[in-house]
Amino acid sequence: QVQVAESGGGLVQPGGSLNLSCVASGSISSINAMAWHRQTPGKERELVASITRYGSSVYGDSVKGRFTISRDIDKMTAYLQMNSLEPEDTAVYSCNVDLWTKIGTRSNYWGQGTQVTVSS
Repeated sequence: QVQVAESGGGLVQPGGSLNLSCVASGSISSINAMAWHRQTPGKERELVASITRYGSSVYGDSVKGRFTISRDIDKMTAYLQMNSLEPEDTAVYSCNVDLWTKIGTRSNYWGQGTQVTVSS
């Protein structure tokens, strides 16, 4: 059994910052990659940022230069530092983990998500 839990969301004013965390736990052998996605009602889920176990990262065009993804593989944790937040960043942010389980299967797990609201 694998669990993925996000934290760090909340209400912030435009121009402010938030730092999200994503922790994977359970029957995990190794993590291949961790990614943040976001979704608002009526819109498709979009990739915000992803990072491999080796530190290679990819960002969505709308967050480049403002958001930074990092990871601590030993702690099976990914972070998303979000700066210069805009109202358009308001969404539910969910973490996705690509991993190998202890029984030797490669699987993909999602967390429940954390709400980020940018508003004055």
